Amino acid sequence: MSKRHARGFTLIELIFFIVVVGVGLAGIVSVSTTVVKSSAEPMVRKQALAVAQSLLEEILLKNYSRPTDSTAVSFANGGTRNQFDTVTDYIGYNTAGGIVDVTGTAVAGLGSYNISPAVSVGPDTLGTLAVLKVVVSVTGPQGVVTLTGYRGNY
Repeated sequence: MSKRHARGFTLIELIFFIVVVGVGLAGIVSVSTTVVKSSAEPMVRKQALAVAQSLLEEILLKNYSRPTDSTAVSFANGGTRNQFDTVTDYIGYNTAGGIVDVTGTAVAGLGSYNISPAVSVGPDTLGTLAVLKVVVSVTGPQGVVTLTGYRGNY
């Protein structure tokens, strides 16, 4: 039988093919492993950012100063978050055992996060407007996320 009529691959060609495909698959698997491993990091940071945004919005929606018909309830004098009615009530507020909702109930899955908002005591000025500066820091598994907002007295 002549070489002209032979069909198929030789053993050397087959081994070479297997080596090339194996190297290619190893590269693809290593890239996908890196992508999967690092894809959780942005999610954790985004979760911390969402917690910070939520608390900052909650604080900034409160009154600049105490309404005349409310009693002075703040974190400093033992108040809970659902009783706060001014921005300055959050001075000193923090969580050390995870994120809690407004009523103080722990939020499942957020036990490794802690929040500590800071409100500047004296009114700052932003142009001619008196404002309170609010800085919310959320400490999570990936580090600290900090957001700053201002509550004006208008």
